[in-house]
Amino acid sequence: MSEKQRLIPANSAHMASEHNVHGWERAGSVATGVIMVGKGLRRGGVFGLIQVAIGGVALARGITGHSSVKSLIERGRSDLDNIRAKIERSGAELQALKANAEAATRGTTVTGNDALKDPKP
Repeated sequence: MSEKQRLIPANSAHMASEHNVHGWERAGSVATGVIMVGKGLRRGGVFGLIQVAIGGVALARGITGHSSVKSLIERGRSDLDNIRAKIERSGAELQALKANAEAATRGTTVTGNDALKDPKP
């Protein structure tokens, strides 16, 4: 095992997938969450409670650095990219099959009774 491989923890891939909110996005989530929680507490009532809840979610997103919604969107985008790649690969295979079929029939001649020119009596 090389020196670099020993320094990387075994669960580093799992840790990287947990943190999908970074930098300014994370700081913005914390700031937005604090503001919304503060406004919701001052407002009170049902709408204030809703605002506190949404602010709490934004605050948790910024503190933990993980967003489940963002994970789902990234997974969906990844799935679409995989599907697009499969479609493009299938299209290329179809073009290759078409080219092979055209090449195979190019030098071929058909002899025999042509039913349109010489119908059977």
